[in-house]
Amino acid sequence: MASQRILIIGGGALGPKVACRLKRLRQDWEVTVVEQQEEIACSVCGIPYYISGDVSEIKGLMTASFQMVRSREFFENAKNVCVQTKTRALALDRKAKRVLVRHLETGDEQRLSYDKLVLATGRRPKSLDVPGCDLPGVISATTLRQAEDIRQRLSQGEVAKAVVVGAGPRGLEMTAAVSDLWGVETTLVEAGSHVLADLLDLPVARMVQQELQSRGVQVCLNESVTKIVSATGDNALEVVTSKQRLPADLVIVALGAEPRTELAVSAGLMVSPGGGVMVNQRLQTSDPDIYAGGGCIENLHLLTGRGTHFFEPSLAHRQGRVIGTNLAGDCAFFPGVIGSFTLKVFDLAVAGAGLTFEAARQEGLTPEAALVVQQDHAHFYPTQELIYLQLVVDRSSRRLLGVQGASANGDALVGRVNTIAALLLHRGTIEDLANLEAAYSPPYATALDIVNTVANTAENVVTGFNQSISVVDFQRLFLEEARDDIICLDVRGAANAAPFVARFKERWLNVPQETLKHRFSEIPRDKRIVLICNAGMRSYEALRQLQTHGFDNAVGLQGGVAALKKAGILIVE
Repeated sequence: MASQRILIIGGGALGPKVACRLKRLRQDWEVTVVEQQEEIACSVCGIPYYISGDVSEIKGLMTASFQMVRSREFFENAKNVCVQTKTRALALDRKAKRVLVRHLETGDEQRLSYDKLVLATGRRPKSLDVPGCDLPGVISATTLRQAEDIRQRLSQGEVAKAVVVGAGPRGLEMTAAVSDLWGVETTLVEAGSHVLADLLDLPVARMVQQELQSRGVQVCLNESVTKIVSATGDNALEVVTSKQRLPADLVIVALGAEPRTELAVSAGLMVSPGGGVMVNQRLQTSDPDIYAGGGCIENLHLLTGRGTHFFEPSLAHRQGRVIGTNLAGDCAFFPGVIGSFTLKVFDLAVAGAGLTFEAARQEGLTPEAALVVQQDHAHFYPTQELIYLQLVVDRSSRRLLGVQGASANGDALVGRVNTIAALLLHRGTIEDLANLEAAYSPPYATALDIVNTVANTAENVVTGFNQSISVVDFQRLFLEEARDDIICLDVRGAANAAPFVARFKERWLNVPQETLKHRFSEIPRDKRIVLICNAGMRSYEALRQLQTHGFDNAVGLQGGVAALKKAGILIVE
């Protein structure tokens, strides 16, 4: 294959990956990367951890795993890739196969020719379009320079109060970053009904919210920012919302991101109604000589068959390899995404993949959700953490639709989510997960792994054996509405149940599960019964006993008292 000139617009995660993959396959080809920032291939996903102090030096976000700085010289000398930083692409002439660029330091313009072009333009942060959004101290924290500015302000004691706008992944990471080590009084403002609304259903989202609030973060939901003004008091700014006025020295805008596609649009490439560049499975655009990937494209969601925007850096790396392979003359395909994610919120790991219950319902599916709580290690092993895991399945087809969860042991949680993600990718069913072979040793897992347990629970839900309610429904019916026709049947031991019986009196009945078969006469048949144990296992046993004896008015509480406590819904000491 004759030598070709490959031009790559964008030096984030995708562009350098394409370049390095291609140069390994075609050493003699001319590969050029154009990037408008000074840095190239920097790990912007590490910015919250630099701000928090977990990453001690900004240089760490610019190095490869072997500690070499990913500079222009590094790519030219070690990778044989030509890199032009501080250079902005202005216009694309597809007919002439040239891109007009401007060198930002000098203002000089140049036309770069190509045989094949790669658009790796990534995404831009969504702006907070309100009066005062451009005031000093209002920042998105998406570049290394902005990260350095924030950390300097924090380290010099210039920030006593901060407001974070947006409760998506970046918003939560930045909330933890500024408030954990630095002790900044932080308020999180979110226009939606719960945190991580696009990624989590309400039961798990409430667990994340409780983690934030337990660390002193004020969480303001269903509340939008209307303007930001300069202040003359103790704090430099004041954030005005639809409900209140919040003093602040720092406002971090974290409203998500959108594809950066103006170059593609101006060149007449096909762009989806959602704004992403359209590509095929080889990641070619509507112009076969132009490829695109990463944050600027629309991906196929494999569970819905619809286009979606997904901005994980790992996605760009995988797509970069596919593009590099295809440019070299081979044939590689990128099938689509299922939306795997993870993040750290203080000491709580959060992870998931696939569809939420609500998203599945909106797609016209027939979803069911099963939430289980289980130890990450054998119950007799001296150290263990709980994993809170929710599985979403389709009742009609028994197909797996999604998973989400939280745990203090992030490695254990992410490993389980990744396992289920692999089954989601291949249209796995409840039975596939129930029979999944999981490695076991007491220091690392339980004999029946939580992935098997949650699948078994989902099967019981789908078949009608396990009738249950979520912790959120329990809060509404039992605590908020305090309905007279509902009682709790606590099937734990008397010592565990005593504080709850003392608080709720006749509304909280204690009958240990091992004595239940002798005490059916004590259980009212004219009320709706919510069965409760520590994590949901004994309450399911009790539910089956009641059903066998003609009780059709009982449901189990998913996740039990452990889930209630983790969500901050009911904490009784």
